[in-house]
Amino acid sequence: MKIIQEALAGTVESSDLLVKIAPAAGEFNVVINSEVMKQFGDQIRLVVHQTLNSLGINEGLVLIEDKGALDCVIRARVQSAVLRAAGVNEINWEQLQ
Repeated sequence: MKIIQEALAGTVESSDLLVKIAPAAGEFNVVINSEVMKQFGDQIRLVVHQTLNSLGINEGLVLIEDKGALDCVIRARVQSAVLRAAGVNEINWEQLQ
């Protein structure tokens, strides 16, 4: 999947996160800010990177502002932002599992 436009998903409310994605030709950068980075930073990074890898994302800028979201919320917000940024209108649910 290719990032073709900027997109957002989520909120900055407690137990949620805001994901911002933008195109960046030839570059891949993921920036994560979290209130719980010391306790759960490794797990947050793992879930974000696994989700991006499963969607075939290898270039672009991904900014994440986490407010203590669970893994399932992280996965859902990243997937939503990527699909919006890629201009996807039809969702292949098998790819998102």
